[in-house]
Amino acid sequence: MIINQNIAQQTAEFLLQINAIKLNPKNPFKWASGWRSPIYCDNRVALSYPVVRTFLSKTIAQEIKDQFDNNIIIAGVATGAIGMGMLVAQELNLPFIYVRTEAKKHGRQNQIEGALEAGEKVVVIEDLISTGMSSLNAVDALHKAGAQVLSMYALFTYGFEKAEKAFDKAGVTLHTLCNYDLLLPVALEANKISQLESENLKTWRKDPANWEPSKD
Repeated sequence: MIINQNIAQQTAEFLLQINAIKLNPKNPFKWASGWRSPIYCDNRVALSYPVVRTFLSKTIAQEIKDQFDNNIIIAGVATGAIGMGMLVAQELNLPFIYVRTEAKKHGRQNQIEGALEAGEKVVVIEDLISTGMSSLNAVDALHKAGAQVLSMYALFTYGFEKAEKAFDKAGVTLHTLCNYDLLLPVALEANKISQLESENLKTWRKDPANWEPSKD
């Protein structure tokens, strides 16, 4: 669920302005999965813009502060959410850890970096939700370490049904600053896309595997 409509609009405006989110329905990007995608999202770009990163981190921090006490640990999902997670933890003056996609092959062979004891409560920070698999992989690693995952906060989600079902099945509450449905009207208003392209972008989200690029 999104946190707030006004926050969602401001987030969309910022991410479009700094080109963290790029929309190109005529010449789509290609994902590792093989899907052709009219959208490319790299929210790590936000770390280079003080005004944007401050807005994003302070917004998430305030939501966490409103929802939970200070007896928690902030966890970032590597690598995209390490920077934002650290900013949130710093804003709240809370401990920070991060979760790798898999355990290291050398040294201590950690998957979770930082101090975490069994039974501790964790709030996870993520930069982007696509299918949700990598995000939930981090949650699974935290559970295996004995942590209690209270919630996850992400900057943006594509809103795929597959991801929503995966989070429901895992019993993880997901909060996002913005989502794909709310991004499109902001992009249209900013003249980033045309009305015809907006309609084409809507069809991609419904069936990304079989989507065709815009010809107009």
